[in-house]
Amino acid sequence: MDLPAMETDRIVSRPRSRRKVLLMGRSGAGKTSMRSIIFANYVPRETRRLGVTMDVEHSQIRFLGDLMLSLWDCGGQDVFLDSYLDAQRENIFSEVQLLIYVFDIMSTDVERDWYYFSRVVDCLRNSSAGAKIYCLFHKVDLVPEHQRQAVVEERKRRLKEALTDSLFSVECFATSIWDETLYKAWSFMICGLIPQLSKLDGALSKFCETCEGDEVVLFERATFLVISHATLHSHSDVHRFEKISNIVKRFKLSCNKNQSHFHSLELRNSQFLAIIENFTCYTCVLYVSYHPHVQSTAVKLNIQCAKTLFERILENEN
Repeated sequence: MDLPAMETDRIVSRPRSRRKVLLMGRSGAGKTSMRSIIFANYVPRETRRLGVTMDVEHSQIRFLGDLMLSLWDCGGQDVFLDSYLDAQRENIFSEVQLLIYVFDIMSTDVERDWYYFSRVVDCLRNSSAGAKIYCLFHKVDLVPEHQRQAVVEERKRRLKEALTDSLFSVECFATSIWDETLYKAWSFMICGLIPQLSKLDGALSKFCETCEGDEVVLFERATFLVISHATLHSHSDVHRFEKISNIVKRFKLSCNKNQSHFHSLELRNSQFLAIIENFTCYTCVLYVSYHPHVQSTAVKLNIQCAKTLFERILENEN
């Protein structure tokens, strides 16, 4: 049975690894919309009915079982930002592992945007110097396609200027709720919080080779964010995993609305075999092979046999 995507903390037999994540940016940047799509199973058109975030909304989100994300969605009105930076500074910026700062790429008040971002980074440097920072230039779908790359590069240049005196290195993503860029960004950011991810990558590569696969991808079951992948051949579409995330998650939501549960999906034609299966308690696996002789029954048996090994790896990581 699928776990609720926005599940709150429950008592378990072993302690969890908790990570504090700040989601910040000025009002209207799209923070709550993206959070609702990733963690609460909203589809993009449904986010129009979301209200304005007042002060801070706290969510305890279970990810891969024992990894708990303490997500602080901070309201972006100037009065709230001023409060975070002054009266609430110690509470907001202490013990932060990850800051996700969202810019509305269509903003007409760019100077004010950079002013608040610079002050947030200063507070983080004083209270959580080891935190990772990611910046999302959001709503890129509103920029004409022929101008998109130039606009994003200009924002990155301004970002470097804003961080001239900072010790932080920042990674940037251009995102939209209407395509796979949102899943790509969030997969990258959240997976950076998973300890010893290289062990999982190595096990997945071995599994891919043993099962005569050409590609194997591991997804977190509730969010369908990409956790790890093994690829034996190069591909021209660098967003293919995130496109699959988007498609399969919407398919799962359609199943739920019809009171059905998603367990597996198999596609085969003259060119490939693709199987998506529920894997461990908190993951799904995608197997792809271009070899015509590979039998789906054998692949599914191997997936079941590998389940215990991957459950053990995930438990040790968290």
